Amino acid sequence: MPPLIIIPDDFPVTLSGTKAEEKLKTLGEVQIYLDKAKTQGELIERIREAEVVINIRAYTHLNAEVLASCQKLKLISVWGTGTDNVDLESARRLGITVTNTPGANALSVAEHTVAILLSLARQIPLLDREVRSGNWPRVEMVQLSGKVLGLLGLGAIGRHVARMAKGLGMEVIAWTFHPSPERAKESGVRFVSKEELLRSADVVSLHLLLTDETRGFLKKEDFDLMKPTAFLVNTARAGLIEPGGLYDALRSKKIAGAALDVYDEEPLPSGHPLTTLPNVVFTPHNAGMTPEAILRGLTMAVENVEAFLTGRPIHPAHLVVRGSG
Repeated sequence: MPPLIIIPDDFPVTLSGTKAEEKLKTLGEVQIYLDKAKTQGELIERIREAEVVINIRAYTHLNAEVLASCQKLKLISVWGTGTDNVDLESARRLGITVTNTPGANALSVAEHTVAILLSLARQIPLLDREVRSGNWPRVEMVQLSGKVLGLLGLGAIGRHVARMAKGLGMEVIAWTFHPSPERAKESGVRFVSKEELLRSADVVSLHLLLTDETRGFLKKEDFDLMKPTAFLVNTARAGLIEPGGLYDALRSKKIAGAALDVYDEEPLPSGHPLTTLPNVVFTPHNAGMTPEAILRGLTMAVENVEAFLTGRPIHPAHLVVRGSG
């Protein structure tokens, strides 16, 4: 009997109708849900019988209770790099393998990071609205050339952002868990302490994975170290910032503005406190949504499933948890 492969969260639609779906159907019986489960119970009902789950959206929380309810589950293939919505310890304890697709959308996310930074620095959303309304405003904007970009995290995305920022004439400094002269030379950055980065940077951009170690990494008091003219950019995960810290810093003008693609609650609800602030640029967690990045990531996610089901080794960089299945 072919294995049951379930995608519980293809909303907005990403996998359906692609070559990746066609490939997946050669590997087993495929069920795809094109809406968001309204409750945890509904999510459990969707995947209870699955041997393989392909997780498309970060809003799908595969926590301990959900995993314990899926006794046939052997593999979770995550589309994307972040696995913070999966209880990895529970997966390990239950013998469930977890894979991801690191680097698949790195270039796309890096481009988006620079794009929303430029939108913020040049006040493009405001100017667009004003011109559409028949106005012809003159506002002071920020030139990025000559400014200092501070990267918190220097993985694949951070390295691409560093290269692009240098092309704009920015000086790039970085903080990482694993600094080395070789990495600094390769990326063309200078490693500094977290405190020095926050004090020195005109733009702080987050590029860390969200883990127990990095949750709340940027604390409320850290904003006190930043320049009042500084910008914060976050295309990584909202949980990297202590809850309420960014709103307080923006409202009290401890920093000048923020450009965001990720949020504590997604979709961002109407009337959310952040949306009341004029010094924030928003995008709907779509930094990786280019055709090239989507297809590459979906292909990698399906290849992880194929390797698992056929008994071939999973690429070491894609293996998050090695289960017993």
